[in-house]
Amino acid sequence: MAHLKLLALFIVCLLLLKQVESSPLPQQGSVQRRLKRMTPFWRGVSLRPIGASCRDDSECITKLCRKRRCSLSMTQE
Repeated sequence: MAHLKLLALFIVCLLLLKQVESSPLPQQGSVQRRLKRMTPFWRGVSLRPIGASCRDDSECITKLCRKRRCSLSMTQE
């Protein structure tokens, strides 16, 4: 009976070792940006008004992000 327990423990350890061995490694050199996956409803609800802070044009209701603020004009100020 002890031999069966020892064999079962050995098999479990081998399976766990195989899982660790096959796990993907993170890529060191490349930086991956996560894509935005909002539904059209939430995209429309979450648009920011003129003067609000922004990171890119898709965040503003006017679709114009200038100097990290939602803008009304096309020109760079």
